[in-house]
Amino acid sequence: MVVTHRPLRVLDFDIENRPLTYLGSDFTTAEVTAIAWAWCDQPENVSCVLLGEFDPVTMLQRFVAAYNEADMVTGHYITGHDLPHINAALMEYQMPTLNAKLVQDTKTQLVRRKGISGSQESLAAMLLLKHDKVQMNQIKWRAANRLTPEGLAETRKRVVGDVQQHMEMRATLLQLGYLGRPVKWSGGNADVESYTP
Repeated sequence: MVVTHRPLRVLDFDIENRPLTYLGSDFTTAEVTAIAWAWCDQPENVSCVLLGEFDPVTMLQRFVAAYNEADMVTGHYITGHDLPHINAALMEYQMPTLNAKLVQDTKTQLVRRKGISGSQESLAAMLLLKHDKVQMNQIKWRAANRLTPEGLAETRKRVVGDVQQHMEMRATLLQLGYLGRPVKWSGGNADVESYTP
């Protein structure tokens, strides 16, 4: 019997979101407005879906199709932000939630440190990456959240730029030995005792 091994298919992704409702006091919920993704072995091919160009269900279906093909996903703070937001959106539209997946999160699995910011923007600057963070001021965010044509163009640049920068950043962090091993992430049932509003 011959056993062949292939490299892991690693999907890099990022989302953008806008405030949606007040949950209580000043705490706001969010709606996914953009998802961008690319295979780490094909960094020049970034896919992007935007609310305003696609309905939410189509956006989610397109991303989930790529997610399901991946052996592992990666991004910056995806375990605390992106994956839970996508899972919540899938719930809202009564779609199957995300399958368990290997994850390498460049925020939560970064080496222990003190005095060095864990933001993607700061890490990218420290590592002298070629890809800059696409900046959005309040006026651009207002246009983006209102889904105007100009706002959608800015959102596309932002979310695609984040994926491009992240792929370069992750490769650099791996080369330097600054990232922990991938871990399994699951969007399944929460513990009965836990409660998150």
